[in-house]
Amino acid sequence: MINFLKYLSEWAIPITILVIVGYAYYKGLKIYEVFTEGAVEGFSTVIKIIPYLVAMLMAISIFRASGALEILLDLLQPLLNFLGVPREIVTLGVVRPLSGTGSLGIVTELIQQYGPDSFIGRLASTIQGSTETTFYVVAVYFGAAGIKNTRYAIIAGLIADLAGFLAAIYITKLIF
Repeated sequence: MINFLKYLSEWAIPITILVIVGYAYYKGLKIYEVFTEGAVEGFSTVIKIIPYLVAMLMAISIFRASGALEILLDLLQPLLNFLGVPREIVTLGVVRPLSGTGSLGIVTELIQQYGPDSFIGRLASTIQGSTETTFYVVAVYFGAAGIKNTRYAIIAGLIADLAGFLAAIYITKLIF
């Protein structure tokens, strides 16, 4: 079964591209012109979201460089000890809603330090796959759509991130 999934995953993207191109050809579309038109639209979207990305990345840098993250971890330490949650994982849980790249960097560091088959490595991988970059999504997609009032989107996203974080801890402890 695993070999079949591995084989399928290797061919998933080329087959998807062939299906899309074949369908466009079947529909009589000018494939190259439609592709370049879409690329131009994508480029204008990238230009729109750059200010939001810069603001978000600057906020993340300030949060980490100011030592606020370490203060937060010190405050949470008694609760973490009670729940049996490794301190290193909390950093991932805090950064994950802010930045996918930042959290991937933390996961990479944890896996390099503790190994991919360690509890921390498996927990970090599970958290990475169970949570979302809430602030990134809100900044980029709401910014691109011109939405200034996010209403409850951030709160709902953070609650979902917390649920994913706690579920990842529970499942990882249960399985490993």
